Amino acid sequence: MEKFDEATQKELSTFLEKEQAQAKINSSIHTLTNMCWTKCITGTPSTRFSHGEERCLANCVERFLDTSLFMVKRIEEQRVQAS
Repeated sequence: MEKFDEATQKELSTFLEKEQAQAKINSSIHTLTNMCWTKCITGTPSTRFSHGEERCLANCVERFLDTSLFMVKRIEEQRVQAS
């Protein structure tokens, strides 16, 4: 990247940060999908989930998101305190 001018380096850096953030999101979605599917889908998949499976999937996603948000907030708090 040293061959590029400062504006191009900044643009590339921003692009890479966005791509890395998107990759993290995709990884989280994959983890969520795999974890909740394994936990909640107990029967043979068909055209519809059972009531229990729907409820389990909804709860699983909500807990995953709650935990993720808690962790992000906690890490941000620690980062601010370290500054």
